[in-house]
Amino acid sequence: MIGVLLMAYGSPQGPDDLVRYYTHIRHGRAPSAEELDNLRMRYDAIGGFSPLTAMTQGQGKGLQEALDSSEPGRFRVFLGLKHSPPFISTAIRQMASDGVDHFIALVLAPHYSSMSVGEYFDEIGRSLEKGNRPMTWHGIHSWYHFPSFIDLVSERLRRAHKFFFTEAEQRDLVTVFTAHSLPQRIYRMGDPYPAQLRETGELVAESLGLTRYRFSWQSAGRTREPWMRPDIVETIRALGAEGHKHVLVCPVGFVSDHLEILYDLDIECRRAAQAAGVHMERTSSFNDDSQFTRVLAEIVRKTAECGYGVTKE
Repeated sequence: MIGVLLMAYGSPQGPDDLVRYYTHIRHGRAPSAEELDNLRMRYDAIGGFSPLTAMTQGQGKGLQEALDSSEPGRFRVFLGLKHSPPFISTAIRQMASDGVDHFIALVLAPHYSSMSVGEYFDEIGRSLEKGNRPMTWHGIHSWYHFPSFIDLVSERLRRAHKFFFTEAEQRDLVTVFTAHSLPQRIYRMGDPYPAQLRETGELVAESLGLTRYRFSWQSAGRTREPWMRPDIVETIRALGAEGHKHVLVCPVGFVSDHLEILYDLDIECRRAAQAAGVHMERTSSFNDDSQFTRVLAEIVRKTAECGYGVTKE
């Protein structure tokens, strides 16, 4: 049996979990009252909690079903979250207890950065050093250009074109590909993250014949250091100032609905678009759609067969 460690960020499980969650994100430093109030306000605006953990659990279940459909019993999926239970360390202990000798590590983020996917791999290393039974593993660094992933993103964009149904709207439409912003110091580090986002967007644009598209960042952290720009709100305002009135946002760096989608795009960005006189829509998230979990299963199977996109750890 090959273990599959499926990893994601995690989310607070409700209003009472916000302090614990925010403190964990900040490496043990409790948030200020102002920071906590801001976070609570954003969660309240989307209904009080994030669906991320439940969606991730659904993705794990769907991945298991997709793997079992072709090779029953060969793979077993274990879920490990970075900031919420079940934690990555818990999943690794479970794998060791269940007799797993080798596992494939897959982060639910298509693009690699040492500040995102790299941190998940670091956590695996730390967990394996804490006395667990020895296991070997392969980490899938990225899957941003995996053909079936590009096909799925392209299909979501095609579907979203229904929001712009007149010929004039189609002629004016600009697509904006977004991913989570990171501190600007990643440019000095030679991190591949920005180039990978651009390649994803260009592959999708090529498949659809798009000529009007741009790249932007979103959901920058609230820290003192500068983060990658332009921010999606800045991009929307700039497009409006240029005379574009129809924008389709494709958050290709995200695979599930959560705060960065439901608040940052659906509320904050949409509010900015309305103020700029721009009709903005976005592509739907993959969530636990079986089409998406079949893509994940294909990535896992190819990894097991030939090491596609994999570095052995």
